[in-house]
Amino acid sequence: RGCCVAGSRERGPPPRSPFVHQLRLSPRTSGQNYVKIMHLFWILQIAFMTLTLFPIRLFFAAFMMLLAWPFAFIASMGSDEQELEKPLSWWRKIVDILLKAIMRMMWLAGGFHWINVKGRQALPAEAAILTVAPHSSYFDAIPVTMTFASIVMKAESKDIPVWGTLIKYIRPVFVSRSDQDSRRKTVEEIKRRAQSDGKWPQIMIFPEGTCTNRSCLITFKPGAFIPGVPVQPVVLRYPNKLDTITWTWQGPGALEILWLTLCQLHNSVEIEFLPVYIPSEEERKNPVLYANNVRRVMAEALGVPVTDYTFEDCQLALAEGQLRLPSDTCLLEFAKLVRSLGLKPETLEDDLDKYAASAMKMKKEKVDLKEFSAYLEFPVSHTLESMFALFDENEDGIIDIREFVIALSVVCKPSKTLETIQLAFQLYQSENGTIVEEDLAHILKTAMGVSQINVTHLFRAVDEEEEGEITYDDFYRFAELHPHFAEDYLYADQLGDESGMETSSLSAPNGICTDFSPENAEDKNKPLQKKLN
Repeated sequence: RGCCVAGSRERGPPPRSPFVHQLRLSPRTSGQNYVKIMHLFWILQIAFMTLTLFPIRLFFAAFMMLLAWPFAFIASMGSDEQELEKPLSWWRKIVDILLKAIMRMMWLAGGFHWINVKGRQALPAEAAILTVAPHSSYFDAIPVTMTFASIVMKAESKDIPVWGTLIKYIRPVFVSRSDQDSRRKTVEEIKRRAQSDGKWPQIMIFPEGTCTNRSCLITFKPGAFIPGVPVQPVVLRYPNKLDTITWTWQGPGALEILWLTLCQLHNSVEIEFLPVYIPSEEERKNPVLYANNVRRVMAEALGVPVTDYTFEDCQLALAEGQLRLPSDTCLLEFAKLVRSLGLKPETLEDDLDKYAASAMKMKKEKVDLKEFSAYLEFPVSHTLESMFALFDENEDGIIDIREFVIALSVVCKPSKTLETIQLAFQLYQSENGTIVEEDLAHILKTAMGVSQINVTHLFRAVDEEEEGEITYDDFYRFAELHPHFAEDYLYADQLGDESGMETSSLSAPNGICTDFSPENAEDKNKPLQKKLN
């Protein structure tokens, strides 16, 4: 069992996680000899470039950034808000041209010998906001340095030596983490600038809010669309044979991406300015609808699908608990349905306690859709049916309610693995407080969102007395002594390299998400694509 249910073979493989990037040093092809030759070629090229061109490129790129600093510093001195709203003076226009040239030389040093630009950038009076997607790397700064449009940045960024000065030059909208009211102020500032009739520079916003692997467009945050003014969609493409550009939450780290990219002979990037999107009256009143419709236009231009995954799903996928979710986990789908159902993040822990207590009191573990609806106290809907289907492994119209509680616990407290396992023990344990190997398999399959998992080695390691059953205290003591038990006893045997289980070089946020993006109302009638065993 588990929330990855069986499906027919015609349904295809599980969808690719947008938050995971697996760097492959060989092309996807059926010819094994060709793959081996290309793999060897890439390794030899990277080794050669590391010793030759890489240090030269790195030095030259750093030199260009240092060269830009004094120009940006002088141009930023004494600039008050009223002056910023005025047209650029002649000497600032010269500085602007010089800085763009220097930045272009910096990207040239990085192997971006030519940048393919399609379409025409709208004037500020035509579109005050540029929405850019997909956001997949820090190399997405290329269109920023080409246009010098303002961006939304953390307030701490302005204190970074050299880089902070360059950031301040483009007059960004700063977001302060220490200010609890920062989100509202940021939206108000974007709205004020967007409605200034072209007095302010254009604002470039990456509405996805996080980096993905460009396999789809995730949910757009509504901030860029709240002002209700026309926006110009801008799409990015990196048509390279070897994808060293993508920098996601799971995959190669920032320094590795920089190293591998500078070791390529040439790096391609395409920037396409799509026609200005003018919102309808309904879209002006509904920023979520506006965001969804612009996303559809951009997805069609890119030839990729859209998905309801959000930035907050990264936090679930990469929480620093003992259990790391595999790239094909269906818990991301479950988290999306939890949001769509209407469960609020601020009350999710209370909801979990209520559902867990109710599950323990129920005389039977299996429920049908009607009973599931009554249990959750939500009417039967397409969303509820989709959630029910995730747990209906045998497609016989009944599910184990305990699996829902475990999955909800992971979504609610993704970094607190042992708390979820303790709750699961309470749901599965016999009268003497023990569980057997089959129970542990059900627990961990659901907690990881996979259809199959081998827990034999783990169970035997915990069951030192070879009694065939364990208590939570046994498991807790074992986990204390072996904090990396998942890597030692689960991933090595079950998931392997093909699952995409790579440790992240970044520190991912943990715990319950601070907020959920608004519900995405599109595709409500689309049938759920079930996961395969």
